[in-house]
Amino acid sequence: MTPEELLDELEIVAQDLGVRIRYEKGDFDGGYCILREEKIIVVNKKLSENRTASVIAQAFGELGIENIYIKPAVRLFIEDELVRAK
Repeated sequence: MTPEELLDELEIVAQDLGVRIRYEKGDFDGGYCILREEKIIVVNKKLSENRTASVIAQAFGELGIENIYIKPAVRLFIEDELVRAK
């Protein structure tokens, strides 16, 4: 799976979770937050596709993805990123 395909799949997972992904400029990598009761993952838009996918996957760790269907390759990527982040 290419980095672009992986990002597309991660964005689908975010939609399934009811989370919006925002790409912004700044001096940060990104992460999960709640703004006015809206769940958001903020990602620095200058990051590479690989790093962006990593930031989104790590944010899913805070949201809990156990109860939704995720393609096996995407779930494996997310789980690997969560282990790596610890």
